Amino acid sequence: MYSNKVNRLMLGLNNLKATSVSSVVRRAAAPRGLSWTTVCRERTQRLRRSAGLGMSGAHSASQSTLDSSEVRRFQPLASKWWDEEGEFAALHAMNDLRVPFVRDNLLSVHRARHPGKPLAGLRVLDVGCGGGLLSEPLGRLGANVLGIDPVEESISVAQLHSSHDPDLRDRVSYRACTLEELSEGEQGAAQFDAVVASEVVEHLADLETFAFCCSHVLKPGGSLFITTINKTNLSYALAIVVAEQLLRIVPTGTHNWEKFISPEELERLLESNGFTVQSVQGMMYSPLSGAWSWADSTAINYALHAVKEGHGAEDSSSHPEEHTETTHS
Repeated sequence: MYSNKVNRLMLGLNNLKATSVSSVVRRAAAPRGLSWTTVCRERTQRLRRSAGLGMSGAHSASQSTLDSSEVRRFQPLASKWWDEEGEFAALHAMNDLRVPFVRDNLLSVHRARHPGKPLAGLRVLDVGCGGGLLSEPLGRLGANVLGIDPVEESISVAQLHSSHDPDLRDRVSYRACTLEELSEGEQGAAQFDAVVASEVVEHLADLETFAFCCSHVLKPGGSLFITTINKTNLSYALAIVVAEQLLRIVPTGTHNWEKFISPEELERLLESNGFTVQSVQGMMYSPLSGAWSWADSTAINYALHAVKEGHGAEDSSSHPEEHTETTHS
């Protein structure tokens, strides 16, 4: 099982700039009447051919972020998003790490101007938001959050839950769509100060399209935050055998080891789409305590922060990040 390694994406393309590439493909698409989704797919195919990569492999099946089998898997779970003791208990607990990770790294670039609402004035896109478990706390920190998810049932749950909190009604909104649908055309360009994709990339059909569209919707200097699972023997043993089959921490079949991605591969993919990776930090979940903690090793779970190349509102060089050491182990 472990001998089948994912083909290395984007070898030799690290010098491509996503901003220039996206402007070129938008101009090329206009006279041909192509949709933005089609542009993303065609660019993905061209880049893979240039890199000598075929259309085989875990991340190259469809040139779309949407995996219909993942949608079908999450549809019957939609009503359980806000059960803190249920199937998504580990995601609820992960907020203790991922919310400060997003907040602190954003504040290293954007100074807080509103006491009690440090992210006020920032637009954040939560990709694969599910029931809004991460969208809501980011909204309470003052950010204007748009959560997107292809599972309409999950979006309905998210909308209903947030409607009960007056503090969120004008800050958090949701839309049932894919990332490429949101990024369609010029109107989707450079909308957000940050994109968050937490426990999402391991469920996507095509990561090149994901990275390209993230770059498209982000403002220059904007931040991309990802939490996901490394592709190692240990991650298979713990994330699938133990977590799914033995302890039933998450539903059986939630993860596919072939779709896991290492920090090194993810970093190369992001750099080829105009990002600079700022930090990678290992994460560890304890089934006994039900709590997450930061770890030196990235062998199982990890969090990544990358910045889109370009000049943002403030120079981040004068505000060192809390998590600056990159560890791949």
